[in-house]
Amino acid sequence: MILTAHQPVYMPWLGLFHKIFLSDTFCIFDNVQYTKKDFINRNRIKTKDGPLWLTVPIESTNHHNLKLKDARILQNGWQIKHFKSIQSAYARSRFYSDYIDEVEALFMGEKWEFLADLNEAWLKFGLKTLGINVNIEKASKLPLEGSKSDLVANMCSQLGADLYIFGELGKNYADRSTFEAIGVNVYFQEYTHPVYTQLHGDFVSHLSILDLILNEGPKSCEILITGNTKAL
Repeated sequence: MILTAHQPVYMPWLGLFHKIFLSDTFCIFDNVQYTKKDFINRNRIKTKDGPLWLTVPIESTNHHNLKLKDARILQNGWQIKHFKSIQSAYARSRFYSDYIDEVEALFMGEKWEFLADLNEAWLKFGLKTLGINVNIEKASKLPLEGSKSDLVANMCSQLGADLYIFGELGKNYADRSTFEAIGVNVYFQEYTHPVYTQLHGDFVSHLSILDLILNEGPKSCEILITGNTKAL
């Protein structure tokens, strides 16, 4: 079984979905520490004035000891602002009318209390739209032990993984010997960002998956993995 994991992030970028595409099981690392100024609660869309950050406000109490799963959203009207920004940026995109109702439901269908729940909803929207089918687990539901490589190795053992996919930066901290000791192979993602049709001038990479979906629709998954089908 091929396993990968990541923190629940807001409106994820293409590379995360590619990593999940390569996997059989994806574990949502929702029990790690919440970090400020990260993609956990923000991401970018492309507007006529260039990339725009959309940031979900978080209640600013005790961030240093806050688990991501416990991060609460500050209710200040952010949902309306984000949705209106998306409407303005993508109203002329080719597949806007195909998906905008679902996007609106993500913002207006529920008054989100916890950031992790909102991010999980965005993850599942992306997976469904891209046609990526994987088993989803949550780290907070597992009796995980250790930290860094030991934590990931423990997760691999509990979920029965034969191979674990790290992001590209995993090369900087993964202890291969820890995984060799339990018979788990490791793979480090190398993602080449594709170029696709966009509005508003020159191409900009590393945006939310929403940019790809609204511009390319049913071709999005094919584009997502273009040039990224190296065998594991």
